[in-house]
Amino acid sequence: MKFSTIASLLLTAGLSLAAQAKNNLTLEDVMHFQSITEQVLDPQGRILAYSTAPDRGDSQGFVKRLADGQQYLVAGGSEPSVSNDGRYSVFTVKPSLLSTEQASAKARKKLKAGLALIDNQSGEIQHFERVKSHAFSENGKYLALWFDEAETKEAKTDTEDKTHSATVSAKEALSPKKTAKDDAGTQFTVVNLDSGKSLQFDYITDWRFSYDSRYLTLAQNDSATALHKLLLVRLDSFNQAELVSSKTEQIGAVALSRDAKHLAYTAGNALVVAAERPYRLALYSLDTGKFSTVQEATKDTDGWLLNRYSQLQFSADGQRLFFGRVPQISQQFHLPKVENEADLYNEQLITEQRGLNIWHGDDPLIKPNEIKQYPKELKRTYLAVLHVQSGSVVQLADTQVPDVTLSEHKRFLLASSDIPYRKMITWAGFYRDFYLVDMNTGHKTMVLTQQPSDSEPRYSPNGQYLAWYQQGQIFLYDIAEGRKLSLTASIKTPFANEDHDYPSVAPGYGFGPWLADDSAILVYDKYDIWQFDTTSHNGFMLTDGEGRKQHISFRVEATPQPDKAFQPTIADGAAILLQGYSERTKADAFYRAQIAKAGVTSLLNAPAKLQVLARANNAHKMVFSQQRYDLFPDLYTADVLEPAKAIRQTELDQQRQNLPWGKAELVHWRDGDGRLLDGVVIKPPHYQKGKRYPVMVYYYRFMSDRLFAFPDMKINHRPNFAWYSADDYVIFLPDIRFEIGYPGSSSVKALTAGVQKLIELGIADPDAIGLQGHSWSGYQTAFDITQTNIFKAAVAGAPVSNMTSAYSGIRLGTGLARQFQYEAGQSRIGESLMQAPQKYIENSPVFYVDRIHTPLLIMFGDRDDAVPWEQGIELYLAMRRAGKEVIMLQYNDEPHHLKKYPNKLDYTIRMKQFFDHYLKGRQAPEWMMHGEPYREPAKEE
Repeated sequence: MKFSTIASLLLTAGLSLAAQAKNNLTLEDVMHFQSITEQVLDPQGRILAYSTAPDRGDSQGFVKRLADGQQYLVAGGSEPSVSNDGRYSVFTVKPSLLSTEQASAKARKKLKAGLALIDNQSGEIQHFERVKSHAFSENGKYLALWFDEAETKEAKTDTEDKTHSATVSAKEALSPKKTAKDDAGTQFTVVNLDSGKSLQFDYITDWRFSYDSRYLTLAQNDSATALHKLLLVRLDSFNQAELVSSKTEQIGAVALSRDAKHLAYTAGNALVVAAERPYRLALYSLDTGKFSTVQEATKDTDGWLLNRYSQLQFSADGQRLFFGRVPQISQQFHLPKVENEADLYNEQLITEQRGLNIWHGDDPLIKPNEIKQYPKELKRTYLAVLHVQSGSVVQLADTQVPDVTLSEHKRFLLASSDIPYRKMITWAGFYRDFYLVDMNTGHKTMVLTQQPSDSEPRYSPNGQYLAWYQQGQIFLYDIAEGRKLSLTASIKTPFANEDHDYPSVAPGYGFGPWLADDSAILVYDKYDIWQFDTTSHNGFMLTDGEGRKQHISFRVEATPQPDKAFQPTIADGAAILLQGYSERTKADAFYRAQIAKAGVTSLLNAPAKLQVLARANNAHKMVFSQQRYDLFPDLYTADVLEPAKAIRQTELDQQRQNLPWGKAELVHWRDGDGRLLDGVVIKPPHYQKGKRYPVMVYYYRFMSDRLFAFPDMKINHRPNFAWYSADDYVIFLPDIRFEIGYPGSSSVKALTAGVQKLIELGIADPDAIGLQGHSWSGYQTAFDITQTNIFKAAVAGAPVSNMTSAYSGIRLGTGLARQFQYEAGQSRIGESLMQAPQKYIENSPVFYVDRIHTPLLIMFGDRDDAVPWEQGIELYLAMRRAGKEVIMLQYNDEPHHLKKYPNKLDYTIRMKQFFDHYLKGRQAPEWMMHGEPYREPAKEE
C-alpha cells in the first residue's frame, strides 16, 4: 500500500492500535515478536532483501521486487546479500533453534550454517549445506561457494576400532603424511547462474574472482596426496589452466588485478610446519603467460619475509600490489618433555616446564592485555608494496609504525603508531601518532602527534589533503606543501563537543564527505554543517545557521558509494539529503541541501525517529525506517530527495497492534543544581489521569533521545518496557548530566529531582518508585540508594561498588587496566587514586551502606568481562554485614551482559517479581524470602 506522506502512516497505525489491542502482554509475546535484523538494496534500487527474527526462534528472509511488490520468503534466512545485477539473492540459513536445543553439546558444535540462493524473478530457491563463505562475482553472473570441512564419521564399535587401527598402523609407513589442519583445504563450487552449470574443486585454501568477472583463481592444496596447484578458471567457458603444479610447495594467498592482467600468489615448502614456513611471492602475467619472482622465500634482500598470514591485494588501477611481511618467521614454542630418568632432575628442563608470566613495570602493555592481543599480534604483518611496472618493492610499515591504512591514493598512505603511548593506555586512554608514508620510498612524515585514536585524520579522495579535529579546532594539512593550518581559528562557533562531561579533552563532532575533486570538505558542529574550501580556506554554514537557531543537529545521509574501493564523495553543486534531530522535540526530519549554497529545505517532518538504513549505489533510491514508541520501525523506500513519497514495504507493526501498548511523552525539570533536564515518561495502555502509578526508572546518561524509539522487544538484562507498561507501570527514562569528580552526587541530583517532578505531575505513586540500572547505571543505582530513600526497591546489574578497589582492576574482556576509566573516562573522577583518594571513597557506595534503607537486588555474571564481579561481592557482603535487605544473583559462566537465554529469562522474571513485591505489594516468591540452596545438575553421560 502506498501513502503520500509518513504522517498518514502514523495516523493509520494509531487507529489500528486502538481497534485491536489485547488485554495483556506476556513474555511469550516478547519471545515471538519479530524484529527486522538486516536490509540491503541492489545497486539499481530494484530489489529489497531483508531478514526478520524473533527474540527466541528462527529468522526469516524476504526478497521483494519494488516494481510490482512481489515478495518471496526464505525460511530460516538471515544475512541477505543481492547480486549487483539484482537477479539473485542469498541468505545464510542457520540450524533451527529446535535442532540446536535438542542436540547434545558435542553434536551442537558440528551443526553448520547453509546457504539459500533465490531467483528474484521466479522465487525458485536452491539450498546448499555447510557453506562457510560465499560471494557473487562483480557482474552477478557467478556465485562462489566455499564449504566447511565435511563431517568425520562417527566412532565405530570397540571391535571395529581395533581392526581399523591395526589396518592404519600397517599402512602408515607407506602412506603420505596427513595434511596439517593449518594447510587443509575444503570443497569449493562456482555456479554459472545463467546456465545453472557448476564446477567443483576439492582442497581449496584460497580463491579470488577477478573484478571484471572473467576469471577465478584458486589455491588447491592437499599434502596427503602431494597436490599443490595454482588454478585459473575462465568463467564464461569453465576452462581451467594449471598455472603451478608442485608436489612440495604449499600455495598460500592469491590475488587478481582488476584489469585481469596480473595474478599474484605466495608459496612455501609444504614440509615445513605452517607456523614456521617462509613463503615466496610471485607474479604471473595473463597477457604473456610468464612468471616473475618478486621475493624468494628465504633469500630476502631487505630483512623482510612473507609468512602464512601474508595477504595480497592489488590497487584498483593494477599498478601496485600490497602484501604483508614480517621481520622474522616465528618459531613455535614447545614445552620440553621428560625423556629419561636423568630428565627428572634436570633443573633447566624442569623450570622450562613452568607456567609463569612476568609483569614488569616497564612493559608497554600489562600482561592480561598483552595476552589478549597475542593472537592478533601472532597474525600481524607489516605492509609492503610492489610497484608492478618497475618491479621495485618498498616496505611501508615497520615495527615502530606498524599500522598503514590501505587506500587508492597513488603516492602517500596514512600510517599510525600507538607504540609510544602503550604504557599510558593504563591511565590515560588511547593515542596515536599519524604519518604519511611515501609509497615510492617508504619515507614517513609525521603529521600529528598524540592524537586520540578515535580522531583519525580524514584523507581527501585525490590525496591532496588531510583534515582532522584537535583540541577544539579543525585543521587542514596540505600534503604537497607540508603545511598545516586551522580552518576554524577565527570562527566563534564551538566545534568541540558541547555536552562533554568527562575529565578529558572534548572530542569533535566528526566530518561529512569530501567533495570528489578535493575542493572542499564538510564538517559538523553540534548543530550545523560547514563547508570549508581547501584552496581559500574559507568556510560557511551549509545549513545557514538553522541548526543552532532551531536546536536541530543536521547530518549528511545516504551518500552513494558506487565503488567500494573508493570512499563515498559528493559533487560540487550536488543536492544532498540531511537528517535533522531536534534537541527540543527529540524528533527527526529529512531536509534537502545543496553543496556550495547555504540553506535547507524541509522534505519530511513527522513526530518520529527516522533512520536511513540502505542506499542504492547506482540509483537515487534508499531504504529508511521511521518509528515511535507506539509505531514499529517498518521499512520504507523512496527516492533519496523525496522521502515524503515513501512506500511502506513491510507491515510488522501489525503484531504490535494486537498487544496493549502505551505512549511516550517528554517531561522537563531542573536538577539539584538548577540545570534543565529532559526525560521520557512511558504511560500504560489504559493510563488514567489523576491515578498514581508505580514507576520503574531506567537510565544511563542521556535518555530523552529515546522519546520516539520503539522499545527493544527482547528479553535481556534490561527491563522490557512494553511488558512493564502493560502491567500498569510507568517507565521513566531521565537524562543525567555529570560533574567531573562527583559522578555519584550528580546522578542523585538528577534522579531525585526528576522523580519529584513525576510526583508533582500526579503520575508517580511516591511510595512505589523503583530504580534499575546496569553497568554504569548499575553503579549509579548502588550509590543513589546510599544518599536518598525516595526509591522503594532497586536493581543493580554489574555495579562498581568500591572505586578504590575497582581502580586497579582488570577488564577481563580486553585485559586492559581500569585506571583510565576513572582518571579520563566514564567514571569521571579525573585524578588518580593516589592524587584524590577521598573522591574515590566519596563516590563508592560500599562505604555508605549503613545509610541504605532500600531493598537491593544485585546481578552479576561470574565471568564479567568489563566489571570485576568481585565488586558485587563487596557490596553484598557490606550490606549483609550492616543488616540491610540484599539479594545477589550470580549467573554462572556469564559475561557483562547475559548471553544464555535461560539466564536472561530467569533474570527478567526475578527482576519483575522483585519490583512487583515492593512496588505493587504482590506476594514475594520463595527465593526472595528464603533464598535457594546450592545444587548441581546431574552430569550428562
